[in-house]
Amino acid sequence: MKVMAQMAMCFNLDKCLGCHTCSVACKNVWTNREGAEYMWWNNVETKPGIGYPREWENQQKYQGGFVARNGKPQLRSGRRLWELLNIFYNPNMPTMSEYYGPHPFTFTYEDLHTDKPQSQQPIGRPKSLVTGEENIPITWAANWEDNAAGTYRTGQQDVNFAGITQAEKDALLSYDRVFYFYLPRICNHCLNPACVAACPSGAAYKREEDGVVLIDQERCRGWRFCVSSCPYKKPYYNWRTGKMEKCILCYPRIEAGMPPACFHACVGRIRFMGVLLYDQDRVVETATAPDADLVRAYRELILDPFDPAIIEAARAAGIREDWLDAARRSPTYFMFKKWQISMPLHPEFRTLPSLFYVPPESPMITLLDNKGLWKSSGEWLPKLGDFRVPLRYLANLLAAGNEGEVSKALSRLLAMRQYKRSLEVDGKADVDVLAQVGLSQEEAQAMFRLLALAFNNERFVVPTSVNEAAVEPYIERGFAGFPNMRRRKVFHREPQRTYPY
Repeated sequence: MKVMAQMAMCFNLDKCLGCHTCSVACKNVWTNREGAEYMWWNNVETKPGIGYPREWENQQKYQGGFVARNGKPQLRSGRRLWELLNIFYNPNMPTMSEYYGPHPFTFTYEDLHTDKPQSQQPIGRPKSLVTGEENIPITWAANWEDNAAGTYRTGQQDVNFAGITQAEKDALLSYDRVFYFYLPRICNHCLNPACVAACPSGAAYKREEDGVVLIDQERCRGWRFCVSSCPYKKPYYNWRTGKMEKCILCYPRIEAGMPPACFHACVGRIRFMGVLLYDQDRVVETATAPDADLVRAYRELILDPFDPAIIEAARAAGIREDWLDAARRSPTYFMFKKWQISMPLHPEFRTLPSLFYVPPESPMITLLDNKGLWKSSGEWLPKLGDFRVPLRYLANLLAAGNEGEVSKALSRLLAMRQYKRSLEVDGKADVDVLAQVGLSQEEAQAMFRLLALAFNNERFVVPTSVNEAAVEPYIERGFAGFPNMRRRKVFHREPQRTYPY
C-alpha cells in the first residue's frame, strides 16, 4: 500500500444559484488575455443540455477517457501508434465552433460610446475576438443553455437521458414538465488523468504532494491530444502562445492555505475542499471496476484518516502531520466516503475525478391537497418518486447508471431534513428516519452543520504546501517523448514553470 494525498473538491448542486460568479472570478484571474478568450476553466452549465463545449459528454463523438481492457485502463482514443499516425491531424479534436460559434466574440462597444452624430440609434454588433471581423453569426457560446434556454432542442442530444424512452424524454423536455439544475465544472484533477496519459511530449503531469494536474509550459508542444483525451474537455489550446492550458486549481493560493478563487467567490457557498488519502497501488484496480461498481470501488480506494495503521503508512510515505490533520477534518472525506452523499461526475470515464457532487433535491413542498395545504406523498417532505429530476438522469450523470447510489445519497439528505424538521417543528427527534438510512444523530447534525451553516474554515480545509514534487512518468523517454508509465520517480520542479503565460 502506498498512501498518497489528494486535494479534493465537492460541489453541492442543491444550492448552486447559476450566478456564474465563480466563472467570472476565474476568468478575471487567469484567462482574461489574448489567446484565452474562449477558455472557461470554471463554467456553469444548465442540465439537461449538451454543455460547453457542445456535447462534451458524448464519448462516441470525442473518444475521451479510458476503457477497461484486459484488466487495465486504456485510452479510448487509441494506443500510442494511433497518436503518432494522427499527430498532425486528430479526428477527435473539438473545433472552435464547438466552444463558440463561429469564434469567440465581443461587441463593438466603441460604437455605443462615441460622441459623433449618427443617423440612427447605435448598436453593438458582434465582433470576432480572433479575426476582428464584425457582424459574425452567433450560433453557440459558453452560457448558451442558461436557465434551460433551448433545452427542448439541445436536451434531445443529452446523453444522460440514456435508458429513458423517447416519449418520457419528450415529456420531460416539454415546457410544463421541464426540470433543470446547474452543474458547475472545473478540472477534476483526476487520480488517473487521461490528459497525462495521452500527452506525447510529457508536458502534462500530476503533482505528488497534492495531486494537482498541471501542464509544463516549457515542455508543451501544442499537440492537443490532452484536449481530445480528457472526457471533461478542460484543457484548452492557446492560439496565441501555441501552448495548452487548463485549470491549475489556483495552486499558488492553496500552497498558502487558501482556497481557489472560484471557491472563495462562490455566492451560494456550495463549494468544499479538503484532503483525501488514497492507496495509489489500487488505482488501476479501481479504474477497471465494472460500471455499476465504480462509485463503490472508488469509495473503497479512499483511506480512513482515523485508522492508526493508515496514519503510520502515511507518515512512512512522507505525508506531513498537518496534512494528516487536514485529512481528518476534510469535508470531502465525510461527504464522499463516510456519509456517502456525494458522487463523481461520470465515473464511467474511469479517470477517477477528485471532484464530487451532492445531487440536487426537490422543493420542500410539491402538491396542493384538497384542504388547501401544500403537501406531497411524503407529507411535508417529498419522496424520491416526487422528484422532478429523474433518478435515471442523475444516475447516468453521477453514478455510471447505478440508481442505488443516487437513491442512497438522496435518501440520506431527505432523512436529515426530516430529522431537523422534527426537532425544530415537532420538538421531538425523529430518530427512526435516520435509522432507516443508516445515519446517527451525530452524523445528521454534522451533515446539517456542514451543508447549511459551515464557516469558511470548515468548508475549506487547505494545509499549506512546500516544494513541488511530481510523479515522473517519463524517466525512460521513448519515441517522440511518450511517457513510459512503468517507472515512477519523485523529482522536483520549479512551480513558476507551470503558469499559463
